Amino acid sequence: MSGNSFGTLFKITTFGESHGRAVGVIIDGCPPGIEITEEEIQKELDRRKPGQSKITTPRKEADTIQITSGVFEGKTTGTPIMMIAYNEDIESDDYLDLKDLYRPSHADYTYEAKYGIRDWRGSGRASARETMARVAAGAIAKKYLKEKLGIEILSYVEQVGDLKTNIDFEKVTPKQIESNIIRCPDSKIASEMIKLIEKVRDAGDSLGGIIKGVIKGAPPGLGEPVFDKLHANLGKAMLSINAVKGFDIGSGFAGVSMRGSEHNDPFYIDEGKVRTKTNYAGGVLGGISSGQTIYFRVAFKPVSTIKKKQQTINTAKKQVFLEASGRHDPCVLPRAVPIVDAMAALVIMDFYLVHRGKSE
Repeated sequence: MSGNSFGTLFKITTFGESHGRAVGVIIDGCPPGIEITEEEIQKELDRRKPGQSKITTPRKEADTIQITSGVFEGKTTGTPIMMIAYNEDIESDDYLDLKDLYRPSHADYTYEAKYGIRDWRGSGRASARETMARVAAGAIAKKYLKEKLGIEILSYVEQVGDLKTNIDFEKVTPKQIESNIIRCPDSKIASEMIKLIEKVRDAGDSLGGIIKGVIKGAPPGLGEPVFDKLHANLGKAMLSINAVKGFDIGSGFAGVSMRGSEHNDPFYIDEGKVRTKTNYAGGVLGGISSGQTIYFRVAFKPVSTIKKKQQTINTAKKQVFLEASGRHDPCVLPRAVPIVDAMAALVIMDFYLVHRGKSE
């Protein structure tokens, strides 16, 4: 097990490090005939790239994607697709003060414990820069699902710190999400979130929050019984994203305070289609999609690399103090929205191909 690949039929393998020459992805199992361009993929990458606003890391990376195989005359060929983006704004010297110590709550210690060596320049594979490759792959899956099946996938910032929006996720549009730099569709709450992030950043600290993911139009029948349940794989996908500490679907943990008579979603027929009056199940029953809107929440912890003075140890196992420098996001939520989109698309795409194979 290498832990660098994800998926069964629509399978991706990512490669590259934060301060290495490049970051990229290989997709195996992509259906032929999907019309795709580098420009379309770039639009998704631009939503994730650093330096895009005053509340993200100031690192300047264009994240210019290049398709090197698997696409001919603007269409996927069915053969492995390789995409790569070369790193440009590398300042590894910013990390010299971290070379011989372990940042609190960071992967510095565990990577060295596992491999006996770690890339201290921007955290290597532990860096969220790896997620650029996922977004590139997810862009292809997202387009296929939207154009071929009418499945729409979107995510937005629901909560930052203690600030939360209660906007109806069924009515949220991509335009609303992209209307501000925090990617919260509630403009009033978004302004408060931005001010809070700026305040925390100026204090040399960081904070976390919650992203809500929404999948509309997924047909019933996606997902496998027992170990490969749809929500189990969605959970694995989301928990594989840097800084994620929690995942719930539908009513999630809030459902424990409800009675079965409240939580059960009554069935009815609407124009020949099976519907439910409520959707506490989050669009998944028994690990299989029900045809209702799938919705879930992803909890992100505060970024571990902060400028405030912290107690830690160095590689010689001696007690030291750290006041980290370098370029880091005070809150990962705005740039994590397209990552959640991408991972949701990869899961649904994979399950759709499995389902299609069984029904043919």
